[in-house]
Amino acid sequence: MTELTGMNRAELTEWLAGRGYPAFRGKQIFEWIHRGVDFDRMTNLPQEMRRKLQESAVAQPVKIRLHQTSTLDGTVKFLYELRDGNCVEGVLMQYKYGFSLCISTQVGCRMGCRFCASTLEGKIRDLTAGEMLGEILAANCFLSEKDEGKRVSHVVLMGSGEPLDNYEQVIRFLRLLREEDGIQISMRNVSLSTCGLVPRMYDLAEENLPVTLCISLHAPNDEIRRQTMPIANTWRITEVLEACRNYLQKTGRRIIFEYALVDGVNAGKEQAKELAELLRGMQCHVNLIPLNEVPERHLKGVSEETVRQFMCVLEERHISVTRRREMGDDIEGACGQLRRKTLATSRREKSCGSLT
Repeated sequence: MTELTGMNRAELTEWLAGRGYPAFRGKQIFEWIHRGVDFDRMTNLPQEMRRKLQESAVAQPVKIRLHQTSTLDGTVKFLYELRDGNCVEGVLMQYKYGFSLCISTQVGCRMGCRFCASTLEGKIRDLTAGEMLGEILAANCFLSEKDEGKRVSHVVLMGSGEPLDNYEQVIRFLRLLREEDGIQISMRNVSLSTCGLVPRMYDLAEENLPVTLCISLHAPNDEIRRQTMPIANTWRITEVLEACRNYLQKTGRRIIFEYALVDGVNAGKEQAKELAELLRGMQCHVNLIPLNEVPERHLKGVSEETVRQFMCVLEERHISVTRRREMGDDIEGACGQLRRKTLATSRREKSCGSLT
């Protein structure tokens, strides 16, 4: 089955032409697809054409299996189901500027960061560009059902998976966001988070896709970083920062450093001073993240006073810093938690079924 969401308009038109359909059908179907519509609702296509397309192609490769809405702030956690039965997560957040959707780029993750639930069972597979786009299209349909005209305006590649470990499909996805007659999301409204795959950071700087680059740093030196992030055994912080400076020079986009505060590991005043010295002179911003604890990882978060003290040290040294706004705390907001809970429930049900 051919996944049409992964095609740009020219590719879709060519694919249809190979099946004997005129060029204007490409524009029609492309517009329908990017409105989140499946073949049976493409009302300006002949019924026979729709039937044949359903036999050979997929218009919408992602559906929302379930969702949870926070009673605290309205944040929505999605569990997306893919056509092969795998699931990934997304988080829809409302801000003053509009709706931001955090999407996944892989089923699971192989990076092994100790504070993350997504990597506990490793990487199952990469998502296709069409599936990543499908996450947005499904969220747009969810929004329009509640209030027609609402749609996702900002995208964050920070769900399960390491985006730069799925480089080719992520780049294709980013280009699809700008397609004429598509959902047309500006690259300046897109953030991409990486744990620091240095060669791919250099590649990204050459793509003419000026997304905001976010680095999962979480430590002021290599010794501490290796305690929680296996990637630190491959690339040193100095190498990551050099790639950041190159990206900044090529794109003019300031770098965001994500720093999850872990009790007894990286959250002391000395670590804050070392971090400030490390980043001194760079056009960047530090996003402090109170750790969302994952039971299997046995890492502990910090008090609000510790967060405040860490921020003060950075501010005194003229480092731009904010504390990440906590959203969806009552709906398993940490990456991978909802998927793991659902998988565990499914396994229990199958196990119980086998005993009856």
